[in-house]
Amino acid sequence: MATRKSGSDEGSKSLKEQLWDPVAGFGVTFRTMFRKVVTEQYPFDKQPTAPRFHGRHQLNRWPDGLEKCVGCELCAWACPADAIYVEGASNSDGPDGERYSPGERYGRVYQINYLRCILCGLCIEACPTRALTMTNEYELADTTRESLIYEKSDLLAPLLPGMEQPPHPMQLGDDEGDYYRGTFGATGAEK
Repeated sequence: MATRKSGSDEGSKSLKEQLWDPVAGFGVTFRTMFRKVVTEQYPFDKQPTAPRFHGRHQLNRWPDGLEKCVGCELCAWACPADAIYVEGASNSDGPDGERYSPGERYGRVYQINYLRCILCGLCIEACPTRALTMTNEYELADTTRESLIYEKSDLLAPLLPGMEQPPHPMQLGDDEGDYYRGTFGATGAEK
């Protein structure tokens, strides 16, 4: 059998709660008032990012300067935000052997729309040639919408000493298999 509390017990409990709740709330405020403030002077004092931070994308090159991207468009298919646009084209099979990548194709048009990109890294996982990686660069804000659509020229890794600007013949092997397996010497003729 349930017992019923008297009206005075319920009123005193309610009064106690009414007095204690504001004090408990102010306790949180007073505790944080005396802690040291953590302020970061962002534009002037930039903190280093974590080593595995996902920032701006980069299209990588082989050691001779050819692009690693073969225009397969798997990165565009894997992107959940539909931020990547790739148009593949065939490499020249002429006698001069002028090519942009060691494969049959290369990415003729490559765009990443950073207005849509959520920097999830799924495009990196989808890339079969490790052509696409992410850098630690995180400052992607700009004043116009058009400038946040990065073209292939904005995304390509810079040419290092010893690299040659494509198009040019393959210099590290006789075929694309030598590139992908890493079984190349200084030039294809020296193998």
